[in-house]
Amino acid sequence: MLESTPAFVSIDALTHALQGVGYHAPRRLATSVFLAMKLGRPLLLEGEPGVGKTELAKALAKVLGRPMLRLQCYDGMEQREALYEWNHTAQLLHMRAAQATQTAAEIEQAVYQSRFLIRRPLLQALEAPAPGAVLLIDEVDRADEPFEAFLLEYLGEYQVTIPELGTIKAQVAPITILTSNRTRDLNDAVKRRCLYQWMDYPEREREHAIVQSQVPNAGPLLTEAVTEFVSRLRSLPFANAFQRSPGIAESVEWAKALVALDTLALDPEVIQDTAGILFKQREDVAALVPMIDELLRPSPQQA
Repeated sequence: MLESTPAFVSIDALTHALQGVGYHAPRRLATSVFLAMKLGRPLLLEGEPGVGKTELAKALAKVLGRPMLRLQCYDGMEQREALYEWNHTAQLLHMRAAQATQTAAEIEQAVYQSRFLIRRPLLQALEAPAPGAVLLIDEVDRADEPFEAFLLEYLGEYQVTIPELGTIKAQVAPITILTSNRTRDLNDAVKRRCLYQWMDYPEREREHAIVQSQVPNAGPLLTEAVTEFVSRLRSLPFANAFQRSPGIAESVEWAKALVALDTLALDPEVIQDTAGILFKQREDVAALVPMIDELLRPSPQQA
């Protein structure tokens, strides 16, 4: 019988546990995670790159004390890279050793045994012993539609079918998180099998808490300055000038870089010198430079 035991008695307990490992989840996201665990359903997270989708899976594995398995998707991914493939070298060696004592039919049956499988993340997640694993299917939107169709059996029933061995079903439901940067729309059949949550850039207070917990040696003034600057970068009209606004990951890395440079306060020179941490496109870096002074100018609320 498939088991799915919730690890936390309440949403607040889950939120507190995630904060303990440095992940500050808003109430709505924590609710989705709690329900995914309680109902034994996969959770699909969509949002811009850098908003914390992948980090959520890592944090959840930490607080649950479960191994995290990661399936990184990409264009042209094949089923064997996600599920299993046969160890052909071991099979061939077994066949040669058995030729003298077994019939051809016996040899053929023997080489298709579980011990000759090379297990990939999906199969590893299904076979993980209690308490189970956390499976991250990362950037599923990068894979193609046939691969999505292949995932349906796993997502709907936590099982897969191997032609030579039959159906393998999980005894403990893996906590499964899918992420998508929405480079394309996913199939409705995939979405129906999952709980869904859109993840946006964090509000300023939550990002401040994240930077503070991830870069404690930044100091309160620098943490406040980083959070305020990035928040203004993402706000209109500034955000319209960039191909992609910085995510949480960039905020944290920028704070770490500023600490490494012994920066006490933001100024145009240090921002221009470290702009490549906030942005990964030359055009975005170029767009930032002429607006630095305006971004540093105190807002009416600060004045």
